[in-house]
Amino acid sequence: MRAHNRLSSLFTPQRFILPPDVIALVLLGALLHATWNALVKAGTEKSLDAAMVSLGGAVVALPFLPFLPMPGSEAVPYILVSALFQFAYFQLVAAAYRAGDIGLVYPLMRGVAPLLVAATSSLVIGEKLTGGALAGVMTISAGVLTLAFESRKGGRHAITLALLNACVIASYTYVDGIGARISANAISYTLWMALLPPVLLFGWAFARRGVKPVARHVYGHWWRGLIGGAGSIGSYGLALWAMTKAPVATVAALRETAILFAVVISVVFLKERVSAWRIIAACIIALGALLLRLA
Repeated sequence: MRAHNRLSSLFTPQRFILPPDVIALVLLGALLHATWNALVKAGTEKSLDAAMVSLGGAVVALPFLPFLPMPGSEAVPYILVSALFQFAYFQLVAAAYRAGDIGLVYPLMRGVAPLLVAATSSLVIGEKLTGGALAGVMTISAGVLTLAFESRKGGRHAITLALLNACVIASYTYVDGIGARISANAISYTLWMALLPPVLLFGWAFARRGVKPVARHVYGHWWRGLIGGAGSIGSYGLALWAMTKAPVATVAALRETAILFAVVISVVFLKERVSAWRIIAACIIALGALLLRLA
């Protein structure tokens, strides 16, 4: 009970409505997130490309570490648990993009995650849903159900992977949201948290593929990992910082406006065929995210 009360105090901000500067930075993070996902989708070796994005984030983080305070000792367990979730997340991202288009997978994967957070935040961290927040949750649900129509066209496997990853996303959202608060420095927490996932991902890749093939791919596509890694850590760092200023469920939902960016990227740059159902679903999910923001 005491632990729950402590988490409730950590995640009860003074203002529920997000300030304009927080909104702008979260939206910038959303664009960065959609961009690095597009880089993974466009790659030929999606598992290795996802691992390189994780490694790129660690490389970007390293130069800043000497200038930032160490995360508090209480935050270390959260960093370790987060690394495991991030490992699962990047693996599922790669698998989902092998199975389906980004225009299908990304909206579903990212749209369900804030739904799960909003639906469970009262139980996990003591954040109560308002009527407006409930409307946002229901709107996101409607968007997700709209995407289900895609399953009639052979997208069941991709949808299953996306839904599974949504659960992983919701889990690390809680872990890192709490960890960032406890650490008292969201930037420091984000950068230290970025160091462990690439170790796990490349250890797994070396064990399955061998050192030489992995090293050869990294040498030929290092730029993809560096650019994607910078976008990944920048996006998540902005989100975690925002979670120290506003409710986790609100920030998580607003961040998913990246869904719209992903749909645009899938059409304009990846030349994917986007059905009317995907466009409608993406818009409904983004609307639900905005309703949660305004609740």
